[in-house]
Amino acid sequence: MNSGWSIQLKFKISLHQKDTELLERIQNYFGGGTINKHGPQSVILTISSIKSLQKVFDHFDVYPLVTQKLADYNLFKLAYKIVISKEHLTQEGLFKLVAIKGSLNLGLSSELQSAFPSRSDGITNADKPLVTGSVNQLPDPNWLAGFATGEGCFFVVAQKRADFKQGYSFKLRFSICQHNRDEALLRSLEDYFGCGYIYKNRETFELVFTNFTEIALRSIKILPFFEKYPVEGAKYLDYKSFYKVANIMKAKGHLIMEGRDMILKIKEGMNTGRTN
Repeated sequence: MNSGWSIQLKFKISLHQKDTELLERIQNYFGGGTINKHGPQSVILTISSIKSLQKVFDHFDVYPLVTQKLADYNLFKLAYKIVISKEHLTQEGLFKLVAIKGSLNLGLSSELQSAFPSRSDGITNADKPLVTGSVNQLPDPNWLAGFATGEGCFFVVAQKRADFKQGYSFKLRFSICQHNRDEALLRSLEDYFGCGYIYKNRETFELVFTNFTEIALRSIKILPFFEKYPVEGAKYLDYKSFYKVANIMKAKGHLIMEGRDMILKIKEGMNTGRTN
């Protein structure tokens, strides 16, 4: 390359290997990309061809992102326009791409920082605006179901209790965790469901639902929502187990030994304990 650098654009989605089939469906939807092993238990879809990337943009322009990742998307799309116009073959275009990369994701590597030092006549990071808005403005709650597929967790919490006849207390727990830059989104979700509470943990915020009445009994809460707008992939199997436990608890089955054993068996096969 005349500039000494090559440019490649990549859109990636990484999932647990149990969701390989879901990743294959996404690959087929966009009509391209490769799926490879990514770490001991993950697989990753990588789309880098210009033709397939255009399909990615066509999708997200119609169904826009809501989190702060929208700002990364807009910068990524700007980089795409620079590449398809072949402006990246010029020094000015290369500088623009480095400026964009400096604001994307984790920013520039130490190698790139050394090769393209920030100076008044050179490279400064591209502006990355803060994404504002509310999930309550979404036209389609299927977005939230998809978001929960990637970011939500369904748990059954079992705590040994010597003062309980059946030896355990049980609690349902649904949570969504995000980087603190998306605190506003989680608070919008809290408003959307009208329940839950938010924990701050270093650089993350976690929206948590544990109140049984709010999860399982009220008509607009967690279980009724996901029955109407289901999650996908392996997360759906965890949800169905979560749902079974909720029904046992509704019938007060968790207060007898038989129900306790059923819940413990279901819990054992959820989340990291799931083998299929």
